[in-house]
Amino acid sequence: MILTISLRDDIHALAVQNEARRRGHQDFHIIECDELSGRQSLSWNSHGGSPTVLRASDGQRVRLEDASLVWWRRVRAAQKDAESRDSTSERNLINNDCRGALTGILCAAFQGEWVSHPEATDRASDKLYQLAVARRNGFRVPRTLVTQSREEVMSFLREVGRVIVKPVVGTSGPLLFMQYLDQPDSIPAPSYEACPAMYQEYIEGDEHIRLNCFGERMYAALLKTETLDWRADLTIPISSWSVPDELAERVTTVLRALGLRMGAIDIKLTPDGEPVWLEVNPQGQFLFLEPLLRLPLAQYFVDFLLSTAGRRSLCHEPDEALPVEEQWLARFPGAERVHPPGSPR
Repeated sequence: MILTISLRDDIHALAVQNEARRRGHQDFHIIECDELSGRQSLSWNSHGGSPTVLRASDGQRVRLEDASLVWWRRVRAAQKDAESRDSTSERNLINNDCRGALTGILCAAFQGEWVSHPEATDRASDKLYQLAVARRNGFRVPRTLVTQSREEVMSFLREVGRVIVKPVVGTSGPLLFMQYLDQPDSIPAPSYEACPAMYQEYIEGDEHIRLNCFGERMYAALLKTETLDWRADLTIPISSWSVPDELAERVTTVLRALGLRMGAIDIKLTPDGEPVWLEVNPQGQFLFLEPLLRLPLAQYFVDFLLSTAGRRSLCHEPDEALPVEEQWLARFPGAERVHPPGSPR
């Protein structure tokens, strides 16, 4: 059995489920993380005696003990049922406790394979951390400044030349596209002080690579545009791109260091062909490339999930007597020695 944790009507989850079931794998269920409230959606007992049960999108109640893989697709969402509550504190309670219960139950009770583990996914989603890991593992990355100081931004602009700005984390709602910052002194200081932002050197060139990694398999697209953020216009020239072996090895090393089994990676090629790491989304979008590249990416992703679900873990199960950091390293061979969330520093 494969479980996908995602939002209601998530196109990627539905397309992959449809492909799996079309091929006869009926035990592929979606757990809608934004539809837990308002119904009996989950049950767990710390001392056993009853199975751990989750309600799937079709209403079926599935046993977590029967699952061999969890695809940790989309998990941060408000509960639909909480939207009708007038009290902010009630909405917060419902949203926080539904999210906490689902994550906690899965981390406590699930013994199979993750794509990818919540701890690794959360850590790798940190743009600053992943930049540091990529740089330590041989990638060129844009020189980056995170600050709330207008003076520091102006000094950075003088140092690196053209600068772009983008959010550190961002927010739900309309996409916040990165943009050039040519005249930082024209923006009032309080705007900088409102919250930190990422200021990066502009990487010359018009060739962008979207590299989708499903385990050891990689499927890349080359996007040619002078536009800073290609997401705003998918009518640009897009073609399949063969990933050089050396680049594939470097990417694999970074993903292993991050503890990820998949990822959608954005790379920019300089005019002389040097790959520059921009970022990785641990659960990035890939289906939009299917019609553009004429590649059956949903089929390839199902292949990846089924092979991972049928594979015994290559690492030993964590020993509860080991320190937290050693458990982390046992779960993710090749991961960097870092403190996982919640561990003592």
